[in-house]
Amino acid sequence: MPTEQDVRAMFLALPEAEEVVIENWGDQPTFRVRKKMFGMMGYGAPTVCLKATRETQAALVEEAPEVFSPQPFFGRFGWIDVVLDLVAADELEELVEEAWRLTAPKRVVKAYDARQEAGQDQR
Repeated sequence: MPTEQDVRAMFLALPEAEEVVIENWGDQPTFRVRKKMFGMMGYGAPTVCLKATRETQAALVEEAPEVFSPQPFFGRFGWIDVVLDLVAADELEELVEEAWRLTAPKRVVKAYDARQEAGQDQR
């Protein structure tokens, strides 16, 4: 089971990802690429919130409703809450990367993919 430190490392391992704390959200850590949010920690709960497509959200919730749920504030846009105690680290890592891909500029994603293919994995 991934810890909050593990999740933070997953977010920050991606190109141009940065942590931004939002004071008026209760000092909530958010993770962004080029100032656009793709994830956040779970308001003191053992969860993480990730950007996803509506299709991905629906599939995950149907597959494992005890692990995944629509995010209360952003769920209508596809965002999901993930219970850290119940998700496998490798699955969460894939979901974090997908959230980043949905947010990062296309050329940043393309450069990342080229490095991955060349065996220069940054993770």
